[in-house]
Amino acid sequence: MVSVLFVCTGNICRSPTAAGVLETLAGRRGLAARIEAASAGTHGYHLGEPADPRAVAAALRRGVDLSSHRARRVARRDLDRFDLLVAMDRSHGEQLRRLARDGEERKLRLFMDYAPEYGFRDVPDPYYGAPRDFERVLDIVERGVGTILDEIERRLAQTGASG
Repeated sequence: MVSVLFVCTGNICRSPTAAGVLETLAGRRGLAARIEAASAGTHGYHLGEPADPRAVAAALRRGVDLSSHRARRVARRDLDRFDLLVAMDRSHGEQLRRLARDGEERKLRLFMDYAPEYGFRDVPDPYYGAPRDFERVLDIVERGVGTILDEIERRLAQTGASG
């Protein structure tokens, strides 16, 4: 089992979208039982709330169901629990680094490291934008999550745990 936590600001747009896409694409690759995806926010603005309705609608159009999501805040214990923590932008990465103990930095990644062809370092926040901004985030997330899954598949194959 490989566990991945995506982290954004309020945990209602970018990170739940990434977790939902990872779960969906993992299922399509036959890896659902081997991958755990979750999300959290760096701030408690939306604790307990569902994902943004615009994110839910955009994701559903692509076959990704975010309806069960409820926002939560990232916690120190997440660094113990998850194998990989993926920050949706550099400010989230910095907050994760502040939570990390010595040696845990190896678990931290910036999402855009998985989609460098876009030429920017932060997944744009669609919260104050239009519906097309949620679609753009989904395009970016689908590309980056594909790369994450490729990496996980290689890791599982090396340990003899694939399939």
